[in-house]
Amino acid sequence: MHRLVYLCDWLPPDFGAVGQYSLLFARERAAGGEDVVLAGLSATATSVEEERPGSGRLRIVRLRAPAYDRANLRGRALWTARTNLSLVWTLRREIRRADEVLFTGSPPFLIHLLGPLNLLLRRRLTYRITDFHPECLMAERAAQGHSSPSEAALRFFHRWTVALRRRVDRFEVLGEDQRERLLEIGIDPERIVLKRDPSPVEIPPGTAPLEPPAELAGRAILLYSGNFGVAHDHETFVAGYRRHHREGSGRVVFWLNATGARADRVAAALQAEDLPFHRSLPVSLELLPRLLVTPDVHLVTLRDEFVGYVLPSKIYGCLQSGRNLLYIGSPRSDLHLLASRDLPSGRYRRVDVGDAAGVARALEEIAAEKARQTRDSAVP
Repeated sequence: MHRLVYLCDWLPPDFGAVGQYSLLFARERAAGGEDVVLAGLSATATSVEEERPGSGRLRIVRLRAPAYDRANLRGRALWTARTNLSLVWTLRREIRRADEVLFTGSPPFLIHLLGPLNLLLRRRLTYRITDFHPECLMAERAAQGHSSPSEAALRFFHRWTVALRRRVDRFEVLGEDQRERLLEIGIDPERIVLKRDPSPVEIPPGTAPLEPPAELAGRAILLYSGNFGVAHDHETFVAGYRRHHREGSGRVVFWLNATGARADRVAAALQAEDLPFHRSLPVSLELLPRLLVTPDVHLVTLRDEFVGYVLPSKIYGCLQSGRNLLYIGSPRSDLHLLASRDLPSGRYRRVDVGDAAGVARALEEIAAEKARQTRDSAVP
């Protein structure tokens, strides 16, 4: 029986897309006859549980880990180092016995432990490269205009990371844009496999929408749901939304159902401008299908610097919902590839980062479409 150790970050019931998908994929491999140990993090307690899906076995190991301040770079680094050491140490016996070790991009920098360790163990290493690190940090700092002597150290760390990646046996990428990033650093294309994430939930036909917030009822609702982090453009949306309400019809209203580094900034900017919006926290997985079919349009954004380094997992649920989609970002991202493939042209709109006027035009088109639907539904 093939023995697999699968490492990720926050496992359900904690909120985290990587952990949700890791649990799904680990169950699939166990159902196929493998002996799988899935290890991740928990905000509440350390625990071990066992399942018997199909002909294999799945053991789920949760390690209690504290929360940390994402805005504190030093705190993030210390948390990552402690967490990665804890995961590898706790799973040391399982890793030694494994045929394959599969690790994700979250928590980051596991490759810096597993790569050197595997020089001794000689296990098959599979890297599901959900996010690129330290490229995401480099892109974040470039977007913020950082320039200091520490940048030279970061570039050296990046070169070391690339050298370690070349010793990985197999990569699972989420999109074609990630494949291109790996090819750019000299990874053999035969070692790269495209394995997309599915929607985190099933949305069966006839799923009932949630009751919209009272202040949004009867208007065209644009929803952003999930994590609104450093990789997501918010300035373009806020500027375009301002134009829509100051110079346009103002018939589209925004629902911000999100956490993350940019969510508070968006809320503060809209509040300062006295623009209409509703703020809420992400709903439970049980309510997510109903939330996803509630709005008229979903909003997805991505900063150009992060194309190919990050693929927001929210795209899969947005597409499965059957609702319209507004994407602010580059056509080089797989976000555009997926939306263009899965949605009719009239239900998908893309605007470049920085094009506030384009966002305002898109919102006017959304408002006009909502008005037509309302008129049609009123005809006896």
